[in-house]
Formats: sequence, C-alpha cells, structure tokens
Amino acid sequence: MLKLYQFDPVWGIPNPSPFCMRMETYLRMTGQPFEVYTGVQYLSKAPKKKLPYIEDNGQTLADSALIIDSLKATYGKNLDDGMTTEECAIATAFEQLMAESLYWTTFCIRWREHWPLVKDVFFGDLPPVIKQILPGQIRRKTLKRFKEQGIGLHSPAEIHQMGIRDLGAIADFLADKPFLMGEHPRTVDAMTYGMLVNLIEVPVESPVKAYGQSRGNLQAYCDRMKARYYAG
Repeated sequence: MLKLYQFDPVWGIPNPSPFCMRMETYLRMTGQPFEVYTGVQYLSKAPKKKLPYIEDNGQTLADSALIIDSLKATYGKNLDDGMTTEECAIATAFEQLMAESLYWTTFCIRWREHWPLVKDVFFGDLPPVIKQILPGQIRRKTLKRFKEQGIGLHSPAEIHQMGIRDLGAIADFLADKPFLMGEHPRTVDAMTYGMLVNLIEVPVESPVKAYGQSRGNLQAYCDRMKARYYAG
C-alpha cells in the first residue's frame, strides 16, 4: 500500500504544511488507499529533505506536485478529465499562485512575525538542550531562504498586501461555485484547500488571515471540502 510521510497534525487541522495537506487531500479525493506516517523525524529520510514524500511499490517520490503527476500516470485517476485546455491553464496558474506566492507570504508571517508560536508548536517537545540550539538554527536558515526567494526583503505591511491580493484573486474566481473550477472537484482543489485552511483556520493572526475570513466564500469552501473528504 502507498505510504505517505508528513508532519504531525496541529492546530486542529490535518496538517500545518499546505503541501502535506495537498498530498493527503489529493489521495482522499481519488480514493487511493494509503497509510500515513507522521513526524518531523521523517525529514532526515526524505529524498529532498522536505515533507511530504511517498513510498509506492518500492519507489520513493518527493514534491507534492511531482508525486501527483506520477500517480496520475501510474493509476490513471485524473480528476481533471473533461476540463478544457483553458481551464487546465487557469488551474495551473492558481496552483502556482498558491505554491510560489501565497505559500511564501504565509510562512514568512509564521516564521518572522509569530516565531514564539511556531517555536512552541513545532519544537516544544524537543529535549531541553536540543531545544535551546536547534530551533534558532532552523529559523536562521529559514529567514535566509525567505531573503533569497525575495519575500523576506519586504516589510510586513508589503507582505500582507501581497497575501491579500492573492487571496482576493482566489475568492473572486471562486465566487459562488462549489469548487474552484466549477461543479466538480479538481486537482487544483487539493492545493486550494490545503492553502486556505493553513491561512484562515490556524491561530496565526495577520491582516491576511483577517481578510481571508472576511471573504465568506473561502470559509464555506473549506467547510465543503472538510465535509466531503475529512468527515469522521
């Protein structure tokens, strides 16, 4: 059976990583049987030192987008069957908006503005000696990544503005549709749900979260996805 390796759930949501949530949600959406293994200890075994990754029929695959592409080719379960080329292009653009823009905004807010909360949640169970050293080392590396990517060069106000812009685009396009692309759930909904939940349903306060909560269709969308794929 396929094995999924990801972080432990916290904050009452399936996973604090949008990409881990994307992966698990996609598997639930396709009905693919899988087992879940959680814990930060799996980072050291991850092919690219990131979670999630999967093991399937003796093959180890990393990166949620690449894993999904591989699963589509292997098992032939394509949630996007019937979509037009234009719809596929729009879905891809939204996935990239979330993965390459809104993701960085969200995690910069967490690691730069709410470090005490992140430290307690993700490193609180470490032995005292390790807890004094390791979290700070990881945070310094993370902040360096933010600067190298570019998002870390901006002020909090500028970062919030970018996040609100991205959320506004998602909310405007979603409108009153049940799923992002219309009446049927598509691959892009796995990323959309994972990203939105990690913004508007976690105890990390920011103007971006407040704006997301002000757009009622985003919360309604999350409620629908949760009821459909995570009930019980």
